[in-house]
Amino acid sequence: MPTIRKASLDDSPRIADIYNCYFESTTITFEEEMVSAGDMAQRIAVTDHTRPWFVLEDDGLILGYAYAARWKDRSAYRFARETAIYLAPDNFGEGLDKQLYEHLIKALRETEVHTLIAGIALPNEASIALHEKLGFVKAGEFVEVGKKFDNFLNVGYWQLVL
Repeated sequence: MPTIRKASLDDSPRIADIYNCYFESTTITFEEEMVSAGDMAQRIAVTDHTRPWFVLEDDGLILGYAYAARWKDRSAYRFARETAIYLAPDNFGEGLDKQLYEHLIKALRETEVHTLIAGIALPNEASIALHEKLGFVKAGEFVEVGKKFDNFLNVGYWQLVL
């Protein structure tokens, strides 16, 4: 039975492996270089109660992770968080993404965070469906703001007011 726990720096290699699956062959992430375990550890290291990282694991194997990060640096944005979730590619269709994301949202509801924002590279029907199932609504779309695999890409933003 999968369990959810706070991510630790020791999880960085597996989290980087999962993330890099998306870097190499999809437009889900706009990274243009692979992320090392050290890079991922630096990202995890800024965790606090309003910027948590969680992993979902089964028998010691991390199947996915979700986190919240600052939306923007300016002070007035301090109540907004950008969220993201990644599952290892062979773990779709089991509801694990919803379970993990609900855990993240619940944790953030217990803080001063007021709004969650999810940027989704388009098209991505599965991610849109997940976010809308969890109550996120589309707040806007930027046209051709990223370029990957020689294509300009739109990014939609979904928001959940807690």
